[in-house]
Amino acid sequence: MILLDPLAQPVIGHRGNRARTPENSIESFASAVAAGVDAIELDVRVSRDGVLMVIHDVRVDRTTNGSGLVSQLTVDELRALDAGANFTPDSGRSYPFRGRSIRIPTFDELVEAMPRDLAMIVELKTVAATTPLLEAIRRHDLWSRVIVAGFDEETTRPLRNLGIALGACTPQVASLLLPSLARRRIARLPYQALCIPPTYKGVPLPIKSMARAVRSSGTVMHLWTINDPRDARKFWDAGVQGIISDDPVLMLKTREPPG
Repeated sequence: MILLDPLAQPVIGHRGNRARTPENSIESFASAVAAGVDAIELDVRVSRDGVLMVIHDVRVDRTTNGSGLVSQLTVDELRALDAGANFTPDSGRSYPFRGRSIRIPTFDELVEAMPRDLAMIVELKTVAATTPLLEAIRRHDLWSRVIVAGFDEETTRPLRNLGIALGACTPQVASLLLPSLARRRIARLPYQALCIPPTYKGVPLPIKSMARAVRSSGTVMHLWTINDPRDARKFWDAGVQGIISDDPVLMLKTREPPG
């Protein structure tokens, strides 16, 4: 899988092609794929009736014309919402996807709509999503196509030693800081990827030192959310593998060799 290749520099669509289309929608992921991304990144939660849904926020208010907690709405109620209603590329002057039947997809719908070899980073936003995601991985045979990550260690703990590539949780990332700054090389880690931001609560992380520290373990590093070409180039030069971006089209152009 390209996401685990230490020599690759994948461009990963953050919630699809979020800069240009409504995030976490099938239309947004399809747009990213059409642009040529190497992988996509998405978020999952669970509906009131136990269906795995592709949505970032705990509530539907920001991205849809509805209101309420994802966990308190059924799959039918979630799918009835307009997930393109609030997308605006020009700070509210226009809403080009409003009323165009953009929906919150189920995870199954997303997998079935995407190319069969497309790699993905799946972020568990809640512990309740862990078991449904494992069932979906089995159902769709996604073992070699996914990295599963979560801020909370409890989300990924049940997935250990099952043959699923895992991303580091927040405490695991924090434990790397001192060894990285001390220029220690880490030979073995209990996860396969660091899917992290370049700053944490406004404080820059030592990305280059961290990339150097984990290199011998085979662990890869994918950074979010990188939208400035200068930042992308800097991090690739620092030894980072993946760039997770709201604007993967721009990042793909940035990765192209000059000339």
